[in-house]
Amino acid sequence: MSRHGAAAEATRLDRRLEALNEARELAEGALPDDVLDGVLQVLDRASSRRSLSADHTVVGFFGATGSGKSSLFNAVSGEEIATAAARRPTTSEPLAGIWGAEGSEQLLDWLEVRTRHHAAPVPGFADDGTGLILLDLPDFDSTRAANREIVERMVGLVDVLVWVLDPQKYADAAVHNDFLTPLASHGAVTLVVLNQIDRLPDRDIPPVLESLKGILARDGLGKVQVIGASALAGTGVDKVRAAIRQVATQRQAQSQRLGADVTQASARLAGASGAGAAAGVKAASKARLAEELASAANVPLVVEAVVRSFQLESTRRTGWPVTRWLVRFRPDPLRRLNLRREGSRPDLNRTSLPPAGAPERARTDAAVREFADAASDGAPGPWRAVIRGAAREGREQLPDALDQAIASTDLRAAGKAWWWTPFNVVQWLALLAALCGFAWLGVLAALGYLQLPVPEVPLVEGWPVPTVLIAGGTLLGIVLAILAKFIAGAAARARGAAARKRLKASVAAVAEDFVVEPVELEVSRLTSFNKALQAAAR
Repeated sequence: MSRHGAAAEATRLDRRLEALNEARELAEGALPDDVLDGVLQVLDRASSRRSLSADHTVVGFFGATGSGKSSLFNAVSGEEIATAAARRPTTSEPLAGIWGAEGSEQLLDWLEVRTRHHAAPVPGFADDGTGLILLDLPDFDSTRAANREIVERMVGLVDVLVWVLDPQKYADAAVHNDFLTPLASHGAVTLVVLNQIDRLPDRDIPPVLESLKGILARDGLGKVQVIGASALAGTGVDKVRAAIRQVATQRQAQSQRLGADVTQASARLAGASGAGAAAGVKAASKARLAEELASAANVPLVVEAVVRSFQLESTRRTGWPVTRWLVRFRPDPLRRLNLRREGSRPDLNRTSLPPAGAPERARTDAAVREFADAASDGAPGPWRAVIRGAAREGREQLPDALDQAIASTDLRAAGKAWWWTPFNVVQWLALLAALCGFAWLGVLAALGYLQLPVPEVPLVEGWPVPTVLIAGGTLLGIVLAILAKFIAGAAARARGAAARKRLKASVAAVAEDFVVEPVELEVSRLTSFNKALQAAAR
């Protein structure tokens, strides 16, 4: 592939790595730490590998004891590197055959490969311009734990994996279960070589290769190239060289390897997250939560107090003056609840509403739980727990916050009604008329008692004017009081409805701050996580 194609692949890998890191960060606190740590290791490895030589392709030879891995390594290299390197202390250390020394030192330091051999050019395979590093690695089934640790580490670091199998142990569960199956996403950078085919009769080679391909297909590596070879006889060595040269000259193996790592890490994140539909907060759920919290916060009691307070104040302002003073002995419901505080700072006060008892707390908890369940419905298991936890996080502060919200809500209960003044004026005029009538009759009675001349009392339709004043004034006052009571009732209900609306808005704001916003934040985090995971996976 051209350098332009390799650059495009590298740019695509950039985007995938950024998306994977974003998904990891979003999943913190929701998914298990061991899964997130594994993703972080992938990101760290990718960052380290990409900071090193991009002109070198690292090909690792992996195999079991007796598979002829080192012999194949030598045959592909064109010389006895595995046995000729005098500085190699033991066969348990990785050995590097290098074509193109410039830029390889730091890369091999990162790989922790100390034994290095600058190989001679092999026509048609590799020279100093190829930028190729072949690694002969310890046996993965070695009884030495250190050897297996080296193999497991190198499996995660090399650009291309060459698995050398032999006809006797090609179906060994150890290599398939421990290495090949977990690396099913790495098919593009995996090559399988069935070595020592010279030990098989010619007629048995095709069925054995087909059997191996079938096993690899079950491992998820059905598209991996499988080559039959014999390091001893030289059979298939050229095919192995050609396959390695192809990936080396394309300069794409590094990006493909890291891309496969990202795919694998994304799959682990997806597996830990679990399958599920997207969660969401619906308007109906928010309304239901606000309604339940309003009931638990005694909003109906406050609304009733607003209604009764207005009715009492209306009676005090417009009732019959003779009896309206009795209203002063009836306590104002809003004052009893510490909700009528003209000229004070309501936001700094608390109400005298009954403290939240067990029933109210149970209702609050049930409302929060119902909202969280609705919001997390369809979310994967771990995220469902996170969303529910976010809803419960502010539960302990809710009672005090609701009380504060009610205390700071402007109930507009102290405002005067426009009709109070005319009713009050007419009431006092009616009372004055009645008092004038009583005074007139009193004067007439006094004159008669003192045997003084009593003037003629004018009549209205045959009724004495003082009597008309008394009866008219009294009757008008009573009628106005009754009429005012009906008007006050209607107006009080209207004020109660307005107060209910404002109180519910205040309660809804508390619900938004303490329950809805934290839940929406987690739902948004889940949505962003899914998007980032999708971007990382492709």
